[in-house]
Amino acid sequence: MAENTTADSYVGEIDVIIPVYRPGVELRTLLKRLTRQTVPPSHILLVNTEKELFDERCTEGIDGVQVIHIRKEEFDHGGTRHMAAERLHGEYLLFLTQDAVPADENLIGSLRKMFENPVVCAAYGRQLPREDCDILEQYTRSFNYGEYSRVKMAEDLPELGVKTFFCSNVCAMYRRSAYEELGGFERHTIFNEDMIFAGKLIRNRRAVAYCAEAKVIHSHNYSGLQQFHRNFDLGVSQAEHPEVFGGVSSESEGIRMVKKSASYLIGAGKAYLLPKLVYVSGCKYIGYRLGRNFRKLPRWLIMACTMNQEYWR
Repeated sequence: MAENTTADSYVGEIDVIIPVYRPGVELRTLLKRLTRQTVPPSHILLVNTEKELFDERCTEGIDGVQVIHIRKEEFDHGGTRHMAAERLHGEYLLFLTQDAVPADENLIGSLRKMFENPVVCAAYGRQLPREDCDILEQYTRSFNYGEYSRVKMAEDLPELGVKTFFCSNVCAMYRRSAYEELGGFERHTIFNEDMIFAGKLIRNRRAVAYCAEAKVIHSHNYSGLQQFHRNFDLGVSQAEHPEVFGGVSSESEGIRMVKKSASYLIGAGKAYLLPKLVYVSGCKYIGYRLGRNFRKLPRWLIMACTMNQEYWR
């Protein structure tokens, strides 16, 4: 079980929650940049999976950071974040992942500014590619995280489809009052807890904001097989929450991204990468479709497809 803490003293405006596993130097960079924000956080809570794997040098000399430890089998994408949120009392909750490094000192202030619109109850930041990011992933980042901010509401569903619900806990802030009113993140979810909750906000006449001015450096060079596993779990999460995703197509947005990516590669003189685009896109689609239909699959196949085997145990 998680260690006992004196959370009653945690009162402030903006609280930061970061789940961590085997953290390294990148986490220390993240924490230092958080303490240098123009709008600093009140508290930073790290929820670490497996105490013996935590390197305490990550937090040495950084004020305002607390660490709690849980066992690997206790970790849940939604439940663990919700547990952490219940330990804090700030008016706003900022969730980050351990590999999302603030690009500048204005991250928190930019996100906070979005909540001046009273209907906005969640705001997520722009993800910029790392220096080692491959060209396909670079374009995916620019496709999903564009230059311009936008506030999304239920009225945008005909235009944006499932992207209306898009939100990422790689870097996302929530208004606590709305978070609590709608019950917070799902306590047991395989993946996608951020979009599930954003969908609840949209369905309840609230708004989700994309803040292009709030920037973190975050990207991965996933293989086709890794994309298959991720999209299988994505499909499972959508199939398990028809109250949010029912009647809203995801495939059309995926097709649009593939077409845009192909045009970009051709225009950039990288047409030789088109077979890779087809392969990776195929892996995503097959994984997603299998995930959406997971109830028809034998257990052995589910366990072979998922990236989160603890969820099924």
